[in-house]
Amino acid sequence: MSNLQARIYLASRSPRRRELLRQIGVHFDLLVFRGTERGADADVDETPLPDENVEHYVERVALTKAQAGCRRLQWRTLPQHPVLSADTTLELDGEIIGKPADAADAAAILRRLSGRTHRVLTAVAISDGARTRSSISTSEVRFRALTDAEIRHYVASGEPMDKAGAYGIQGRAAIFIEEIRGSYTGIMGLPLYETAQLLDAFGHPL
Repeated sequence: MSNLQARIYLASRSPRRRELLRQIGVHFDLLVFRGTERGADADVDETPLPDENVEHYVERVALTKAQAGCRRLQWRTLPQHPVLSADTTLELDGEIIGKPADAADAAAILRRLSGRTHRVLTAVAISDGARTRSSISTSEVRFRALTDAEIRHYVASGEPMDKAGAYGIQGRAAIFIEEIRGSYTGIMGLPLYETAQLLDAFGHPL
């Protein structure tokens, strides 16, 4: 497979996912949907279904993004390459926790995470229109107890606003984290082990 052929589309606005794909030498083009100020994909409804568990939710959203990306390729008559998408969410006390709506919501989420262990789930999906595959990475993250001043300072930095669970492990929030179990890159938003496995299944060389 030539370098020209060995390309994929990344259906994500996340700069962290772009960095991680570059880290493993994947050549990609961005395929973004109609968005809002918060970067959500207007083509994809990310609202959890009634009584939907977190595993089903995160995989459903990732699959929907990949399939929507393939449809967008057809509408725009772009060259056909596999579409990679991902979705990351947190689970605490059985509740799905996504990106904060505003600064007050970010602070409330961080107060809930303080001194506790939560789960981070990232689903990765790839579709070429004819076939679609997905995989889920699940990790556990334990926060130390946070003071109100630390929460205010972190929220004021702006870093929590576009991230599931209102924090970025690769940023300032690293000082809050006592322990992780699982995939560091999965917590960042793109588990590279699972991503590489899916790319291999689609014949994409690494």
